[in-house]
Amino acid sequence: MDYRTVGLKVGLEIHVQLNTGRKLFCNCPPVVRNDEPHFRVVRRLRPSMSELGEVDPAAIWEFRKHRTFVYEGYYDTTCLVELDEEPPHDPDPESLEVALAVAMMFNAKIFDEVYVMRKTVIDGSNTSGFQRTMLIAHNGLAKFFDYKVPIQTIALEEDAARKIEEKGDTVVYRLDRLGIPLIEISTGILTYSPQEVMEVAYYIGHSIKMTGKAKRGLGTVRQDVNVSIEGGAKTEIKGVPDLSLIPKVIEYEVQRQLNLLAIRDELIKRGVREDWFVKDFVDVTDIFSSTKSNLIKKVLDGGGKVIAIKTPGLRGILGKEVQPNRRFGTELADRVRVWTSLSGLIHSDELPGYGITAEEVSKVSSRLGVDSFILLAGTSDRDLVDAVDVIIDRIREALHGVPEETRAANPDGTTRFMRPRPGAARMYPETDLRPIRITEDMLTRAKALVPEPIESRVGRYISYGMSKELAMQVIKSPFYDLIDYLISEFQGRVPATLIANTIVNTMKSLQRDGIDVSVITEDHLKAIFNEYAQGVITKEAIPDIIAAWSKEPDKPIDGIINKLGLRRMSPEEVRKYVMERASKLGINDRSKLMNTLMKELRGKADPSDIMRAIDEYLKNSQKR
Repeated sequence: MDYRTVGLKVGLEIHVQLNTGRKLFCNCPPVVRNDEPHFRVVRRLRPSMSELGEVDPAAIWEFRKHRTFVYEGYYDTTCLVELDEEPPHDPDPESLEVALAVAMMFNAKIFDEVYVMRKTVIDGSNTSGFQRTMLIAHNGLAKFFDYKVPIQTIALEEDAARKIEEKGDTVVYRLDRLGIPLIEISTGILTYSPQEVMEVAYYIGHSIKMTGKAKRGLGTVRQDVNVSIEGGAKTEIKGVPDLSLIPKVIEYEVQRQLNLLAIRDELIKRGVREDWFVKDFVDVTDIFSSTKSNLIKKVLDGGGKVIAIKTPGLRGILGKEVQPNRRFGTELADRVRVWTSLSGLIHSDELPGYGITAEEVSKVSSRLGVDSFILLAGTSDRDLVDAVDVIIDRIREALHGVPEETRAANPDGTTRFMRPRPGAARMYPETDLRPIRITEDMLTRAKALVPEPIESRVGRYISYGMSKELAMQVIKSPFYDLIDYLISEFQGRVPATLIANTIVNTMKSLQRDGIDVSVITEDHLKAIFNEYAQGVITKEAIPDIIAAWSKEPDKPIDGIINKLGLRRMSPEEVRKYVMERASKLGINDRSKLMNTLMKELRGKADPSDIMRAIDEYLKNSQKR
């Protein structure tokens, strides 16, 4: 697909957890735990008006779900601030300095004063009903090789609580993550390809990690992607779990918006109007009194009923695919699932099906007087009425093309509806905290945290003798800091290329072969490279040593080397072996000798010693 033709515009929001000494607004340690929580509290949240007397539409949407929230916490990582029973403390100075360093790194304009703001969030992820955030800088420009990335804003905010489970109207959150400092980088509009956007996202996150103040591990970096095309609408896709999924998410969102525009054009062509769709329904329970559909029978056995909604003019539209394995009917079902406890809906484009017969379809169609309809089955009248409302609203939106939404990323790169996009009433000042004046001392301390630019690091690695490809592998490796440390530690004694290749390629290859190299620590690697530097082992022996040591990580390296018989032979030992073995083999062809003896002596002798001995043997043979 030519993304320039469709007018693709992408924006990134990169969130990185900081590894600081305390949480952002209290003195609790920023530690995520996995053991049994010490206490639980139960809450309900409701929206409130902003300073302008307005209520955010996304907050209203969440409130109308009528949910109950259970909060789990620990006495040593959770305090009254997380429970919203105590005012927030002054922001963590260390986190603020990291944010200032990131602003400098991305050439952003730092504000003279920083104000703490409240961002309305009542999905339960914040006990207070809002997230505290601080705008640190704006209008920056990050440069990564050929990429020029406009940086719209840099913010410092508190991370949300972790969702543990969701059952019906009850959602359980864990409070240990709530309050961990989080840097948010929002880019301006990017017109790069989906693959290039993924690279940009990597470079931004990696640059923040290079400060040495970012957490590592699963869930410490999260990406939101904003996507729009010409004639479409800005869609915010939350929580893309993995960088590699970004291109697929963008591709599928472009596909979705193009298909929604095509649906709009077809509805207009058919003369379909908004006033054809009313928030009303027809009870058709009697038609299914003897149904063979297990799905409907289960609802009826539970005292529920089946209702039908007229969808005139939508025949063939409800079943139109908008993303792989997701149809326009799925878009409607998403709204139903988010708004109610119903599991979804059934539409006429997929019938007969689900055990519903052609005769039952015909009866429903005759009663409604239309050939296109939606069926809902449930035991709650409130859920059924709410479902009708959101379905009709979504169908009416279809006549205008692509609605502005906040969507969630699915594991396959497709997306699902979460809530409407927030409005201007979402943000208002935090009244419990004073503004923070940015001082020269703060800027000086922050400057010390600014890391070496990525391009400079690549150039440095190349100067060590690495290829550009290997240098880029190091840049993208989660162990880049370990590689840097080992290169510095063994400078002049172990080639940087050998250190880099061992960590980014050899260990990855062994992992693919089923060897658990996670037990190999920095101390193990230092011991291996020290033995190499002293001439005890060859570089060819290193993969075998790592593989063996992975199985016995507590054994001393001498024991591993001796067990494998991989202590390096001296040049004289190699010469003696080659002379005797070559004479016995009776081979006078250099390449054949090399092939045979290299295999026999792999890991035990330096290849250059073997070649010299072979050349000497062949020279002596010719004299004879």
